[in-house]
Amino acid sequence: MSETTNHVDTDQATREASGAHSYGRYLEEFEEGAVYKHWPAKTVTEADDHLFCLITMNHHPLHINDVYAGQSQQGKNVVVGPYVYSLALGMSVSDISGKAIANLATEGLSHPNPVFHGDTLFAETEVLEVRPSRSKPDRGLVKVHTRVLNQDGVLVAEFRRLVLVPKRNPGTE
Repeated sequence: MSETTNHVDTDQATREASGAHSYGRYLEEFEEGAVYKHWPAKTVTEADDHLFCLITMNHHPLHINDVYAGQSQQGKNVVVGPYVYSLALGMSVSDISGKAIANLATEGLSHPNPVFHGDTLFAETEVLEVRPSRSKPDRGLVKVHTRVLNQDGVLVAEFRRLVLVPKRNPGTE
């Protein structure tokens, strides 16, 4: 019995030309002031939070011990902040950095309100600035501000980041 080998086209542009969902954007596709409401949202489970804490060795009892957390000012476990940030960053990739050459910086990360097990998080990102690179004509910089809201519309995290993305048509302004 012989095996048949099919050609798999791994080029992103070719796959998108076939009708596949676009993943990320080229520099020319970003517009200052645009707001992308990322989909899908994610309900944070106790297992998500505990696994993230344990694999990152953050064993603070506020995140993994119900008895300890029950005696805290929140009265229950609080989801660890780096998980909330990582989740929001991941939710934004298909709209913002799916074609990124590099993520250059993250700044202004804040967690103004806690996240609890069972909260559903929604993320949205506003494009603050789009500019071509001064040193390389085939790419540019996109500065964005991501906000994370829970199911009640309460802001639970926000951050800004700078992403280096390719131009669709290098050599154009």
